[in-house]
Amino acid sequence: MTQTFDLSGRTALITGASSGLGARMARVLAASGAKVVLAARRVDRLEGLAAEITAAGRTAFAVAMDVTVEASIIAGFDAAEAALGPIDTVFANAGMNNRAMAAEITTEAWDEVMAINVRGVFLTAREGARRMMAAGSKETGRGRVILVASIGALKVLPGLTAYCTSKAAVLMMGKSLAREWANRGINVNVICPGYVLTELNADWFGEEGGKKQVAGFPRRRLMAEEDLDAMALYLASDASRAITGSVFTLDDGQTL
Repeated sequence: MTQTFDLSGRTALITGASSGLGARMARVLAASGAKVVLAARRVDRLEGLAAEITAAGRTAFAVAMDVTVEASIIAGFDAAEAALGPIDTVFANAGMNNRAMAAEITTEAWDEVMAINVRGVFLTAREGARRMMAAGSKETGRGRVILVASIGALKVLPGLTAYCTSKAAVLMMGKSLAREWANRGINVNVICPGYVLTELNADWFGEEGGKKQVAGFPRRRLMAEEDLDAMALYLASDASRAITGSVFTLDDGQTL
């Protein structure tokens, strides 16, 4: 039987959905038929995106969620399930960066990166998995958890020790969770994107330092957000039923 990336019947929760890759993934998953839950701290932005998706004839619901606070995550899932039903797909995308040399970064800045990029990803994945199990994922085999790491998990990015450390943790977290939940009908996979042009980094890549960095890439260009679409759809769909514990590097050759 030919597999497709049709997500009809799925309900996906995406963290960090107020901008960048999170917002892009929400649009893409919704366009492929999934009901999407948009989670982030900036609710005003989420509501605007939800209205856009709804106007296109799809289903979207915005929830306030701070991934560093477990109670906020639980409340967000509660609200989402009350509105749209059980969540079977989690896209743990929320993350942050702090550009600082290791000898100079403050303890507070280090802890903030780890709280969002590591603890937040874990708490989001765990809460989603708990609910998938309760809803019968072992029988259906349709649970999906997608963690967003970075090429920083695979190579040194100068001045980004905290960020790279956090993303390397996400990579191993994904493998560990995949092993633990393999017999519970939940697939866990990790995406390691390269540098993608978003509103968060547009200023940097417009400066001389950013332009020099891009000039050092094999293809001398940044990726576009849509370059991640197909992989996100594949991992969220039934077509990926036999894929778990895998790490996918999508970087346009930037790590070569």
